[in-house]
Amino acid sequence: MVIRNRADVSVAGHALAFAATLSGRQRSELVRDYSVADARRWSNYPEAVLAPNGRVGLSTATLSERQWAALHALLAVAMGAGEDQGHDEVRQHLAADDHLLALGGRHGYGRGNFRVAYLGEPSDSGRWRLQFGGHHLAISLTYGDGLLVGATPAFRGIEPFTPFVHDGVVCQPGRRKHAALAAVLSSLRESHVVTARVSGRHPDIVMGPGRDRRFPRSAAGIAGAALDSWQRTLLLEAIAAFVRDVDEASADRILSRYTDELDATCLAFGGSVALGSAGDYVRIDGPSVWIEYSLHDGIVCAGPHPHSVWRDKRTDYGGVPA
Repeated sequence: MVIRNRADVSVAGHALAFAATLSGRQRSELVRDYSVADARRWSNYPEAVLAPNGRVGLSTATLSERQWAALHALLAVAMGAGEDQGHDEVRQHLAADDHLLALGGRHGYGRGNFRVAYLGEPSDSGRWRLQFGGHHLAISLTYGDGLLVGATPAFRGIEPFTPFVHDGVVCQPGRRKHAALAAVLSSLRESHVVTARVSGRHPDIVMGPGRDRRFPRSAAGIAGAALDSWQRTLLLEAIAAFVRDVDEASADRILSRYTDELDATCLAFGGSVALGSAGDYVRIDGPSVWIEYSLHDGIVCAGPHPHSVWRDKRTDYGGVPA
């Protein structure tokens, strides 16, 4: 089975088209042998902070306009097509990092400080992996025989989290995820709030970089089975806000599994249900799905900004043991 875009060209086909725009040296940096060790080298930090042991792959600083266009074509077919999700969210994310650079941000901000890698040769048969990441972003898509077999770990953070203008366009990436999580929290009745609240401080997400296979043994919060039908719909919409970052067919398949597991999926939060201040935290923990969302004080810009991660307990890294 091959996932194809509207032009009937597979993700692997777009990956090969991007590679064809590169020089020999660039291709040697882009394509690596399939390795879970390399797959685990993702982070929310800027690349300059991680060097020399940072992400693997080709630096986007080397890309021409034509090469950027080919890369965006690849990301567009591999990712969701909705507003502020998938590829649109990535475009805004890159604009946000350029905005931080223009504001005088240090530590290597800007779209030239991201990396793209293929682990294994792109093909509609066999296994390969597409990675794209940099500051506040990790895209991890594993394919087996043309089928997306793993969409996680997927990290999204964003600063600034207020609207900004880039090239004459108003951007505010990440608002869809924030709104969906805030909606399900605001639907909780007083008794639900007591059950869903987790005590203590939550300075960051739990299952970030380097935390593979370390999920808590028991789920905290309120189970989907204890929610009414409208609240369950909102919970599923919050999950979908993350899952819809991948192509439509794959997202539908993943969401079908998460829907079947919704009764046993728990919602928990720390801080305020308003989800507007540094220290506010949300967790969705199911038999398969794991989503976290955490608000932090700004680094370059005033006001809180989010870190978030989507993981799948069964298919992280394509289901290969990390």
